[in-house]
Amino acid sequence: MKKYTYTESKDTRSGFGAGLLEAGKQDENVVALCADLIGSLKMNDFIKEFPERFFQIGIAEANMMGIAAGLTIGGKIPFTGTFANFSTGRVYDQVRQSIAYSDKNVKIAASHAGLTLGEDGATHQILEDIGLMKMLPGMTVINPCDFNQTKAATIAAAKYEGPVYLRFGRPVVPNFTPADQEFIIGKAVLLNEGTDVTIIATGHLVWEAIQAGEKLAELGINAEIINIHTIKPLDEEAILKSVAKTKCVVTAEEHNRLGGLGDSVAQVLTRELPTPQEYVAVNDSFGESGTPAQLMEKYGLNADAIVAAAQKVIKRK
Repeated sequence: MKKYTYTESKDTRSGFGAGLLEAGKQDENVVALCADLIGSLKMNDFIKEFPERFFQIGIAEANMMGIAAGLTIGGKIPFTGTFANFSTGRVYDQVRQSIAYSDKNVKIAASHAGLTLGEDGATHQILEDIGLMKMLPGMTVINPCDFNQTKAATIAAAKYEGPVYLRFGRPVVPNFTPADQEFIIGKAVLLNEGTDVTIIATGHLVWEAIQAGEKLAELGINAEIINIHTIKPLDEEAILKSVAKTKCVVTAEEHNRLGGLGDSVAQVLTRELPTPQEYVAVNDSFGESGTPAQLMEKYGLNADAIVAAAQKVIKRK
């Protein structure tokens, strides 16, 4: 098992803030909109550098999406900023009609996704957003794993032509990917080569998958670990190549078991290479209040859950 280390832990939302600032420096058409959550979305540095390119919309998320769509007509590259719940569930009609159907070049920056929103509870912990957004024709869905990757993804999204859903979070997580990485939308990252089981993870679960791989190695199980940072378009080639070798797969995500990464992988395998699969995800329920660590433990979204799923799926080969 390849050894991954890190020197610091950071929140992925700060990676977005850093990436937004850099994207703004690279292209004067990059603008930002926010629904009264500047601090939470880490937009302060962008606003300080480019005050004339920032628009505070207030708690009016539907209006924000419409304004963002309009700005693209003049050649702007707008990033909308609010919590994932309010970036999707609250404004789905506007996203569908004004952005996706109209194929507008809007980047929907969605923070505080999943259970790790923590104490704010189930009303804010959206676990359906990946499913909602990947079903929209033409929508690219990106879910990076750490600060560095989120920064790189934000810069890449600004350069990409078309609507993008960029998902990230609040908790501090290990920052282990390279600061100078090349982020290619739709291209998976192979973290560890293995022969016994494929573990495909996204977002905060990527680090948990790495830890699971180390625990499995101690048990004599050689896991292949893939970081799927882009859920749509999905890197089907990387998935099929790996699973053809290992003959079984575990998917891991901070999302509802229905409609997320696991379902996307299952569709590929059902069509091309039927394979035993186990899911590490929230099992069709809402969340609740608690610390991020408590919730990840209770809902089975950690390294131990991935180890158990890997052991189970290997027996099904």
